[in-house]
Amino acid sequence: MYNFSMARGWESKSVEQQIEDARGDTNRSPSANASLAEVELRTRREGLLLQRARILQEIASARNPRYQELLKEMLRHLESHLSSQ
Repeated sequence: MYNFSMARGWESKSVEQQIEDARGDTNRSPSANASLAEVELRTRREGLLLQRARILQEIASARNPRYQELLKEMLRHLESHLSSQ
């Protein structure tokens, strides 16, 4: 029989180790870590890419032509933001 409490214990130890490793990474060297502005820019870009993927999926499944045009306008707007970054 599998012992679930043991599995949880090992899992939590793994998480604790990951937290400690992440803390250790911040103390290594400033050049190795991304600046706050770089992290924010990367996060924003990833969010825009996710929105773009969602809009493309909605365009493919939309049946109403007016809704498709609205989605295409949203897509153009997102792509302009992506190209300016």
